[in-house]
Order: sequence, then C-alpha cells, then structure tokens
Amino acid sequence: MAQLEPYVGDYYLWAYLPSVPAAVIFLLLFLGATIYHFWKLWKMRARFCLAFAIGGIFEVIGYGARAAAYNRTGKVLPYCIQNVFILLGPVLFAASVYMTLGRIIRSVRAEHHSLVRVGWLTKVFVLGDVLSFVIQGSAAGLMATGSNAEMGKNIVVVGLLVQVIMFGLFIVTSIVFQRRMHQHPTAQAFDRAIPWKSHLHTLYAVSVLIMVRSIFRVIEYAMGQDGYLLSHEWPMYVFDALLMFAVMVIWGVWYPGNLNFLIQKPASDTMSMHRPEEGLRCP
Repeated sequence: MAQLEPYVGDYYLWAYLPSVPAAVIFLLLFLGATIYHFWKLWKMRARFCLAFAIGGIFEVIGYGARAAAYNRTGKVLPYCIQNVFILLGPVLFAASVYMTLGRIIRSVRAEHHSLVRVGWLTKVFVLGDVLSFVIQGSAAGLMATGSNAEMGKNIVVVGLLVQVIMFGLFIVTSIVFQRRMHQHPTAQAFDRAIPWKSHLHTLYAVSVLIMVRSIFRVIEYAMGQDGYLLSHEWPMYVFDALLMFAVMVIWGVWYPGNLNFLIQKPASDTMSMHRPEEGLRCP
C-alpha cells in the first residue's frame, strides 16, 4: 500500500495520494481525443490546429505522470511533469482558438467588422498566449521546491490571470464582430456553405470552458497549499480534466479545418445563389 512521502524534511509535494484509476481514465480519454485531432489535422491540412493537438499530447503526458506519481509522491520529477503539462495544455488549446477567429472573419469577407485589425488579430492574442505560457511554464517548476514554492504559485497566478484577461478580450472581440455582422451582413454571411456562426458558437463554448478552468486554477493557487482545492483531488478533475476533455470533444465535433479552404476560394465562389437585398439582417 502506497503512503504519502515527504520530499525534503517535513515538506510534502502532495496533500493526498493521487488516484491511479482517475489518472488512467483521463489519460485514455485524452489519448483517444488527441489521436482523433491529429487525424483531422492531417485530413484537412488545418495547420492552425496543430497547437491544439499538441495540447492534447500535453494532457496525456500530464495524466500519465499523475498515475506514475502514486508510488512516488516523494519524488520531484513526476510531480513537476504532471504539474507543468496539465497546466500548459490549455494554453496550447487557446492558441488555436485565437487563430480561428481571424479565419472566420476572412471567410465571410468581413474584415471591416473586426474590432481589431485582422492582420493584427491573431498576433495580438497569440502573443498574449505565449506570454501566459512562458510565465506559467517558468514558474511551475518552482512550485516543487519548498523555499520557492510560494513564489512559484504567485507567478503561476499571474500567468493564469493573463490568460483570463486575454480570453475576456477575445470573447468581447468575437461578440462585437457577430453584432456588426448581424446589423450589416456581408453577402457571404448568407452562404450556407460557410458555417461561420457555427464556428463562432464553438469558439464561445471552448473559450468559456477554458476561462472557467483558468479562474478555478487562480482560486486554487490563491487559496494556498493548505486550501481546500489543492488539498483535495476531485476539484482538479471536475474543473480542469473534465472541462478540458469537453473542449477537445467540442472542437473535434465542430472542427474548423474547412476555414482554410473557404478563405482561399474566390469571393464569387463562396457567395450564395441568391444575393441578399440591401438592408437585410443576418439571421
């Protein structure tokens, strides 16, 4: 029977024995989802979704390390691996989410409706995502050292807050674009071959889920090592593992890979047979 082991002296990395069944279940779920995403990526040549698929690999590695940590709670390596990879996987999901909005806008030839210049749209949000990634990644390892653990947690909170703020701005940008399209739709907005609204709804869904997860993580680290969230395992599976698996499922079902094809087609080829009358609003 495994027992909780100290890392150094009376300092413990874990407040509980990590559940092997739970870790293995999510390892297999994320593995299946990741394989599916790489297949879709290859089939549709959607290179902008590569970061998303790599995020799935991060989740697989993270939960594999959690399962391995059951008999090694006093070892720093499995703790660091699971902490870093589970923490950073959603940041990679976010990168592909950010890259999708600009493609949606260009697919309906509505660059003039974008709150942020389309040429800068992806760059601004992905830059914020990279900043969040670097901050969280550089701090995650510090959390395994007793002397710097508190500082590491505080830095991770900063990285998570950057992610929450960027997602908030991203959702606002998406909503403004949709409202402007509703009021002044382009001809392509009426083309049933361009499922831009469906893709927008997918962005909203995964963005909200990642935001909820990030807010949970902020609260978790803000409460400290002795707080309820870090000292119990179930919240992490409910508010992180389950939500991120839902993100992979939603993204896989409503996969935005066709956007590259729609962007490359001439405008005349993507317009409906019936051009909308002037003054009509997008339904």
